[in-house]
Amino acid sequence: MDIDRKLIESVAVVARLRLTDREVEKFLPQLKDVLEAFSSVQEVDTAGIEPSFHPLPLKDVLRDDTPAGCLGQEDALSLTPHKKDGYFKGPKAV
Repeated sequence: MDIDRKLIESVAVVARLRLTDREVEKFLPQLKDVLEAFSSVQEVDTAGIEPSFHPLPLKDVLRDDTPAGCLGQEDALSLTPHKKDGYFKGPKAV
């Protein structure tokens, strides 16, 4: 892949970066060095190796969603002292 000024400017546009001419000149050799370092990864023999997206297998930690009986109105109000006529009693509206 040819790394040139045009490529850096197009990447900057996609990344929504405003690079000055000085920054483009500074990043040009740096980007070349980074891509050369990653090119050594392509030399590794990966034949017969399945891709690994996570180092550990994913496991669902949630319990099964099973329906259960619901509390009646009396049970719901049993733990509050603020009740009146089968409803929660709140402060008066101002």
